[in-house]
Amino acid sequence: MRIVISGAGIGGLTAALALIRKGFEVTICERTEAFAPIGAGIQIGPNASRVLLALGLEQALASVVCEATGKEVRLWNTGETWPLFDLGADCRERFSAPYWTVHRGDLHQVLVDAVEALSPGALQLGHAAKDVSQSSAGAILHTSSGNVVGDVVIAADGVHSSLRSALFQSPKARFTGLMAWRGLAPMEALPDALRHPVGANWVGPGAHIITYPVRDGTRLNFVGVVENDNWTSESWSESGTHEECAADFMGWHPHVQQIIHALETPFRWALVEREPLQTWSQGRVAMLGDACHATLPFLAQGAGMAIEDGWILADCLAESPLHPETALQRYASLRQPRTAAVIAGSSANTGRFHNPDLAHPERARAYIQAQWEPDKVRQRYDWLFDYDALSATQGPKTAQPQTNG
Repeated sequence: MRIVISGAGIGGLTAALALIRKGFEVTICERTEAFAPIGAGIQIGPNASRVLLALGLEQALASVVCEATGKEVRLWNTGETWPLFDLGADCRERFSAPYWTVHRGDLHQVLVDAVEALSPGALQLGHAAKDVSQSSAGAILHTSSGNVVGDVVIAADGVHSSLRSALFQSPKARFTGLMAWRGLAPMEALPDALRHPVGANWVGPGAHIITYPVRDGTRLNFVGVVENDNWTSESWSESGTHEECAADFMGWHPHVQQIIHALETPFRWALVEREPLQTWSQGRVAMLGDACHATLPFLAQGAGMAIEDGWILADCLAESPLHPETALQRYASLRQPRTAAVIAGSSANTGRFHNPDLAHPERARAYIQAQWEPDKVRQRYDWLFDYDALSATQGPKTAQPQTNG
């Protein structure tokens, strides 16, 4: 069976690797002419890391991932700290898989190398997707460099998917009024207090910051989200200045300002919400990853959802190779409730991270202690990490969020 994948991002490459390991012939068509280490840090919870381990990538990832010892909440102006949950050995014990932080480019390169090692020539660069057509016997991806014929086409071409627009009515983008700054700071340029291997959520009125180590602990990844209706560009590669970034966090703890001024390059992009697609498959064509369920980054599960998609898609096709239309429908039915819950949970965290009570010291402490109380934290996160994509097609219980957190 020949599978054609449009898009060689995290989700497309995970799907390709899982399919190749199951014996499928796979071609991945990517619009770019050459890969570049775009993006910054991403978090890989145990729900996604167990998939990467099952794909045999542990050794290749060992030199680029960080396994933080814990996550913590910090108050924006005082720097007061509350533990959120333990990671490291505790995460491995509870969820049987690690919690990793990694630069997107490093994870991407590991996936590229793994695909090329198993199936040389499977990656075809310079093939921008334009359209897709199909019949009862197969499907054709039409690209800028020609047509690629397969039995199935998978659209993993990202949040700005051209195939989504060709197949379905794309959901309208809604600007959230939030803008994100991101960048990497060399650990050696930061004070000792910021060099410990933890993930930190700085929360404040109208803004929040996420930091964690990447690149084997040599860089601190910074993402700062502020309320800003004026910046509407969704590009990841538009840079700003250190002064502009620092001004958006005026009055925040000196550690925040030190991180900002140590950033190698501060980039900024507007955060956009889209309703998830209601239909993911049409005959021998299916959507995957951000193309069908883009989410705000406030549960740190964007990459995780694409990784889960890739594994479960491969499982469904392997279980019904003679009936690809049915396999793709089953894949969609398994994934839609899970990804919809993640999108809803991510949106809910916006108000939690930016609550006005955080502007007042005593109310802020009470608010943090209430919102990040251990039982509520478990309700908000354990269902994410408990989910087992490896057994999802066998029909065991899959974790769903509790609604009273």
